[in-house]
Amino acid sequence: MDAQRQIRPGKSLDRLDDKRVYRIYCELELNLRIKPRKRLKRDKPDALAVPEAPNMTWSMDFMADRLGDGRAFRLLNVLDDFNREGLGIEVDFSLPAERVIRSLDRIIEWRGKPSTIRVDNGPEYISEKLMKWAEKHGVAILHIQPGQPQQNAYIERYNRTVRHEWLRIPGSSGQ
Repeated sequence: MDAQRQIRPGKSLDRLDDKRVYRIYCELELNLRIKPRKRLKRDKPDALAVPEAPNMTWSMDFMADRLGDGRAFRLLNVLDDFNREGLGIEVDFSLPAERVIRSLDRIIEWRGKPSTIRVDNGPEYISEKLMKWAEKHGVAILHIQPGQPQQNAYIERYNRTVRHEWLRIPGSSGQ
């Protein structure tokens, strides 16, 4: 049966019922199975453990917010996982990998270098520049699984404190 003959002249398309649309859809062989997307197999990460001393593991994450005039700005937060000490906050409208490296170098000058830095999978953290910097300084970059922010829970909690207690300023949306 031809799908063109199913719709009577003068009948509005928006008044077709679902069963008729589905029947026409099947007759035109549009009901092909959609293949599910294949997911990458990743190793299960270790549980989030408290380091035994300062400078063993740091965590880094970005936050974003908007000023009252609508311009977006970003914050780079660096945290020592041992004592949850905020080591640095870098704020700007743009924070590329070079700025991340410069901030880390500045923190390492006064604090010493960590053995591991835990980060998510953002473009600044998977860049070749940061990987070369980490290799040069003997720092391991530990990426969490995509979509699993609880694997970097210490910095996420710190971000919440920054957002709700420090960013409630006039001109900031504070979302």
